[in-house]
Amino acid sequence: MPLPIRISHDSAEPLYHQIASQMRSLIFSGQLPAGMLLPSIRELAVETECSVITIRRVYQELESEGLVRTKQGTGTFVSEVEANRKGQYQYEAVRDALKQALERIKMSGLGEREVRDVFEQALRDVFAPDAEEGTR
Repeated sequence: MPLPIRISHDSAEPLYHQIASQMRSLIFSGQLPAGMLLPSIRELAVETECSVITIRRVYQELESEGLVRTKQGTGTFVSEVEANRKGQYQYEAVRDALKQALERIKMSGLGEREVRDVFEQALRDVFAPDAEEGTR
C-alpha cells in the first residue's frame, strides 16, 4: 500500500524534510501504526520519485528520533510511540499551524477583534456546523 505522502519538487523545503515531516505526522496520528512494515527504501524512492539517498536520510532521521526501527534483512518498522509524546506532538503541530495562519491573517490588515470573530466563526463551522445561530 503506498504511503499518503505528497511532495513538491518546486518547494524550497528539502525533499527529505517534506517526507520525514509527513511520515512523522502519520506515525503520531496512528495512521502508520506501531509494528507496521514500511516500504523499502527503494520502493519509497520510486513512490515519491526521489533518490534512494533521500529516502535513506528520511529513515535515518526517523530512526534517530525513535519513530522507526530497522531490522537487518527484514525491513523498517514503525516503533511504538508513547501517548504523551503523541499528545505533545499534536499540540505543537496545531499551535504551529495556527501561528502560521495568524501571521498570514495579521498581514491582511485585520485587527485582533476581527480575527477573533473570524476564528470563533470558523470554530463553530468546524465543530458545530449544524447548530442553529441562536443556540451556539
